[in-house]
Amino acid sequence: MAINGIFIIASIGAAATERIAAIQREFDPKLATTAPPHVTIAGSSGVGPMLPTHTVEEIRAALAPIAASTPPLILPFDPPIRFMQTTIIVLPLDPHGPLRMLHERIATSGLRFERPRFAFTPHSTLSFYPTHPPSVLRRLLAMRIEEPAVIDRLSVQHTMDPQPSRTLLELDLTGPSIGAQGGQAVRSVSRRTSQPGR
Repeated sequence: MAINGIFIIASIGAAATERIAAIQREFDPKLATTAPPHVTIAGSSGVGPMLPTHTVEEIRAALAPIAASTPPLILPFDPPIRFMQTTIIVLPLDPHGPLRMLHERIATSGLRFERPRFAFTPHSTLSFYPTHPPSVLRRLLAMRIEEPAVIDRLSVQHTMDPQPSRTLLELDLTGPSIGAQGGQAVRSVSRRTSQPGR
């Protein structure tokens, strides 16, 4: 199905981007050429894509206060899993805590979104297009990404297949740190213990 909607994504920092992009180039070269590794904050889960009838001014008015009051987030990746019983392999992020708060603030900002297909499941994708044999899947699922996701900017993208996505707006997360010292960004202090394939 062709997509015509607006998505809100976040880059994940240079170190994690370099590590994940290298894995994509090895296991899914097509994915590696489509876009840099990222996390979708709104549009693919939790809420569907934002309606494309929104103007950039409307989007800025809704999102700028959220970005200005949200500190950069430094979050660990969980072990890879198969996404929703597919052959897609993703690196999950904890769907609770500060990332959930950011998602919920966007979802309730007054912007209009389509209905979601999935519960909020933030992640970065390692492999999307190929159907790998079991031996390759095991290799992917055994990987561990030590570099955390550094989420410090929102990018609003209008996707209208088959055309490339178009950037409508970018906003830095510049809010004050919460419960951190010395101006450090909010950090996730514990890793979940989910196992690959769960």
